[in-house]
Amino acid sequence: MNTELIHTALGFKQGASIAVIVKAFRDDPAARWMYPDPADYFRNFPEFVRIFGGKAFDCGTADHTDHFYGAALWLPPATQPDEDSLSVFLQSTVAPSNQAAMFSVFEQMGAFHPAGPHWYLPLIGVDPAQQGKGLGSMLLERALRRCDRDRLPAYLEATSPRNLALYGRHGFKSIGKIQAGSSPDIVPMLREPRRDQTVASGVRDL
Repeated sequence: MNTELIHTALGFKQGASIAVIVKAFRDDPAARWMYPDPADYFRNFPEFVRIFGGKAFDCGTADHTDHFYGAALWLPPATQPDEDSLSVFLQSTVAPSNQAAMFSVFEQMGAFHPAGPHWYLPLIGVDPAQQGKGLGSMLLERALRRCDRDRLPAYLEATSPRNLALYGRHGFKSIGKIQAGSSPDIVPMLREPRRDQTVASGVRDL
């Protein structure tokens, strides 16, 4: 698969990268549990993306496809979302009735992170109109080659059954389950580096 179609998102590309992730997550079970009202979702989710995964832009580890059909925000080892800013933002935008469960979900997510150095993928998405063309695989493959080169594991949380299958094809394995209150199930997944520095290709995915 031609990963040369993947580019680093810097400068003005940040807005377009965030926009396609917002579009991709509009039907995601976890995202819509946080913001069930469509107006609330489209008003608040762009800022959530920026806070939760935006450090990838600063680190030069945010990727996008040609035409911004898809994007992935990877956080390097020892880099985490700004938890204080995230907490304040969620407290002001998520319904009070959901906040206790929501913060429990984020606490569980943090507990599943590997103890040692690892790459973290907080957000990846492909425009629904462009899904099924292998763009999600291309975004994953470029970053996973880096993980293999550096001999470091990759960690993420799968928030939908379709994504769970995609990640599994690329070597991620479930390491538990995250759930609280009325939240949908979220699956933490870990991928160990591969010695041959190859990843699955040619699969139909996002």
